[in-house]
Amino acid sequence: MDNGADSYRRFLEGDRNSFTDLVAEYWDGLTLYLTGFAESITEAEEISEETFLKLYTDKPKFSGKSTFRTWLFSVGRNTAHNYARKRRRISEVPIDDFYSLSDREDIEKNHIHTEDKKLLYSAMEKLSSDYRQVLYLVYLENFSNTETAEIMRKNERQIRNLLYRAKAALKTQLEKEGFEYEEL
Repeated sequence: MDNGADSYRRFLEGDRNSFTDLVAEYWDGLTLYLTGFAESITEAEEISEETFLKLYTDKPKFSGKSTFRTWLFSVGRNTAHNYARKRRRISEVPIDDFYSLSDREDIEKNHIHTEDKKLLYSAMEKLSSDYRQVLYLVYLENFSNTETAEIMRKNERQIRNLLYRAKAALKTQLEKEGFEYEEL
């Protein structure tokens, strides 16, 4: 059983501190993943809050068929889709637009330390949502193709094909931005 599953089990048994551990462990990664669904980092944070609130209030059952992290990211993805549906119904102008740039920089400073990683993240933002998601899940969050397929609701073959096309698109984007790399 992985650490997240153990913390979630303890939370379900009444240990409120273990929920704090879950949030601390998974907040940044989940929020960065959800930026692929959101219009701003602020909105991604709201979706992360809703995801954790859903865990806290609804206490959905974690079956253990996947890792806790895979399950959590799937819950986050579903929450993002629900959030997008609500956003379409209530078309609001986000007030926090002017905060989004500084918020994104704060998270990037915590997660992306080198210039190459910043360039990579910038290039990934210019890719389509599916390409960005598959690259993020496989290479930055180290999910397997099977776990990524479960999160993205695709089969493994689709993930392999998507990953192949996403890497090619990323390479093209990096070359446009002047990234130079050595081939092995």
